[in-house]
Amino acid sequence: MQTITYPAKFESLDEIREFVAGVARDGGFTDKEIYSVELAADEAASNIIEHAYQGVTDGQIELTCEMCGAEFIISMQDHGKPFDFTKVKKPDLKADLSERQIGGLGIYLMQKLMDEVKYCSSGAGNLLTMIKRKG
Repeated sequence: MQTITYPAKFESLDEIREFVAGVARDGGFTDKEIYSVELAADEAASNIIEHAYQGVTDGQIELTCEMCGAEFIISMQDHGKPFDFTKVKKPDLKADLSERQIGGLGIYLMQKLMDEVKYCSSGAGNLLTMIKRKG
């Protein structure tokens, strides 16, 4: 298990993607699977930065990546505002772009790219866990 703490800033996204990709590569994932976990991690971190830490300049994201058998587990812990993504409506991808509701696409992408996405919030902060199984 590898854990690194990053500043909750958009400038950290490159490093977050590289870290996730490196662990996935070492775990034997294909290039396509690595791209999927990179994109899911990018969306998750972006949501934390933009929403959980909105208006906060010194927030942090604790990122843990580990292989557990054929599963790659990504966990992101933050201490920002809680957010229940299960209450976000699925985006209507068939609607005209001008008529689509803002938001929810990042969560939708995470759920499509990963095999499992779990979220919990407690007094200790927010924890997002995403799992990708080898294909």
